Amino acid sequence: MKTNRKILLIITGGIAAYKSLDVIRGLKEKNCDVTCVLTKSGSEFVTPLSLESLSGNKVYTDLFNLNDEHEMGHIQLSRSADLILVAPATANIISKIAYGISDDLASTILMATNKPVLVAPSMNVHMWINNATQRNINTLKLDGINLIGPDTGSMACGEYGEGRMSEPSEIIEHTINLIEKINFAPLKNYSALITSGPTREMIDPVRYISNESSGKQGHAIAKAIFDLGAKTTLISGPTSIPNPVGPTIVKVKTAAEMSDVCESLLPTDIAVCAAAVGDYKISNKSSEKIKKSGTKISIELEENPDILSRISKRNSKRPKLVIGFAAETENLIFNAELKLKEKGCDWILANDISNEKVIGKNDNKVHFISRDEKIEWNSMSKIDVAKKLSKKIANHFA
Repeated sequence: MKTNRKILLIITGGIAAYKSLDVIRGLKEKNCDVTCVLTKSGSEFVTPLSLESLSGNKVYTDLFNLNDEHEMGHIQLSRSADLILVAPATANIISKIAYGISDDLASTILMATNKPVLVAPSMNVHMWINNATQRNINTLKLDGINLIGPDTGSMACGEYGEGRMSEPSEIIEHTINLIEKINFAPLKNYSALITSGPTREMIDPVRYISNESSGKQGHAIAKAIFDLGAKTTLISGPTSIPNPVGPTIVKVKTAAEMSDVCESLLPTDIAVCAAAVGDYKISNKSSEKIKKSGTKISIELEENPDILSRISKRNSKRPKLVIGFAAETENLIFNAELKLKEKGCDWILANDISNEKVIGKNDNKVHFISRDEKIEWNSMSKIDVAKKLSKKIANHFA
């Protein structure tokens, strides 16, 4: 059994804090090394002595304790574990995480950590369904924080509803599974660049031509590949969606800028060109805002650099695996196979955009095409498409 799992358990001031004792006991039975951080309000429900007795490790309580800071400062505490577990997580600590407040040891650790965080909410049902709490929970999700629960049931206050902390056995199982997932990093020795979103080509300083790509698919792919351990850079055109947590983000606007960044990142092992790069740019762009004059104006277009083709056909520094996307309105498979051949990439993911159910939406339906395979994937979320593709990439290198 593995003995190198290190858990930093943060216990905050909820009635469910007594369950944290069972969480410690269960994690220890799974051969985990548990260190506890107890907030001031948490100490109203459990004592440092009981936590130290069960965990076998010193319990940390005060941000400004000089002895603790000398022995193991809050920065070291935030980095020394494989995972930080907050159980119970009150509405207060959840709001602190969401807004980046760091006014005690627990919240400072959560701000300073670069490790995965698992939060087990515990609060009154009306606190849980409060709009402020739900906004904070959504922020945590967008920031890549993992959550378990809460459950529905009777509460210490006598009310019934959603808000109970998940049972210790569930938290323990989820914690172990999450660590195993984190440690499963088949792409940890590989690097990847992913392009995402639209590009913009300026007509004048305030007007541009572009497309409706949201970047959801490319961003999801960057996150999925990063989660499998790859050193990942996401080159994103202008989007309104949050940046994925983990990958290095490079923001660009035009196709030429995106091409230059891709070139600068070579060599890399994996390239996924998911961006909807504009095929044309304005050759007669105006340096001044074009004024209405009552007459027609003419816009001249010239071709943009073909990023997928340039990367695929390199004689040197070519990625080991180059993947493109084919968004088509007709003859999907034929056009995708033609693109695979003409661009020189290794794989193509083809999707039919004629029905307005892909661009900007959360779901996608793709056909995977390579020189050896032609497979229709079921309709699924763009996140699941990204996970399926990243696993296929990992299997390819395995």
